[in-house]
Amino acid sequence: MVHTRLRKFNTKDTYPDQSLDNDLCQAVVAGNTIYLRGQVGTDFDGNLVGQDDPAAQSDQAMKNVKELLREAGADLAHIVKITIYITDREYREPVYRTVGKWLKGVYPVSTGLIINGLADPDWLMEIDVIAVLPETEE
Repeated sequence: MVHTRLRKFNTKDTYPDQSLDNDLCQAVVAGNTIYLRGQVGTDFDGNLVGQDDPAAQSDQAMKNVKELLREAGADLAHIVKITIYITDREYREPVYRTVGKWLKGVYPVSTGLIINGLADPDWLMEIDVIAVLPETEE
């Protein structure tokens, strides 16, 4: 296999209320680049953290990001690009404030989008992350 795939899952287990059957994973390591699945305010068992609370959901999403990067051999300092999706303009400040605490001193590039909704109506935000491990000398 060319890429390492971490935390594989099937959507029929993750979204039992939907008629889906897709094989996905939480992270892919391709060379020295790490791509994370969009992270929301649920823990890895699927429990929502922070019902109606964008800051709490952002904090949980960043806990997930940190753990997935750790499992991929990286840390938050390796993040180069984030994309943040929020479902209401009013959530921008609490979401960005929370994510900013996690990424203090990292300086990734960032894109923010306000969207009509996410896969679950209780999800208020989602963060998409790309990280790059430093080149190693051989």
